Amino acid sequence: MAKKKIKTRRSDKGITIQFIPYSEIAYLTSFRRVKKLVDLAVENKILLVQGKLAPEEEVDLIEETMKHIVKSKKSKFRGIELATFSPRSKELPFFTSMKEKLATSLFGDRDVITVIGPATIVREIKKDPTKIQLLLRK
Repeated sequence: MAKKKIKTRRSDKGITIQFIPYSEIAYLTSFRRVKKLVDLAVENKILLVQGKLAPEEEVDLIEETMKHIVKSKKSKFRGIELATFSPRSKELPFFTSMKEKLATSLFGDRDVITVIGPATIVREIKKDPTKIQLLLRK
């Protein structure tokens, strides 16, 4: 699946939102997956990742981000904002619910979207069961 980029204007710099399909990171090792995401966030890209990172990967992502902040003090990179969004309905018929649970156990949680953005751009990520809001800095 090809990468999709959407650009909008933000003063004299652009904001890039990059969609990363599950198939692009599925076969990477945990270390490579985390490194790829941190490298893209350092480039001031807001990432929409199909699927959910494992809890250990989220911890590694934050650790790698902190290492990057300490290592490059001259950089304007101040960290990341991270949120996971799952738009599932809780009131599904029994057999539909069982089908979804079986598919999730076989193929992973692909209905989930993970949003990762640099803290210099993303002020806050708000979510509720039906929507996600990305609040940007001016």
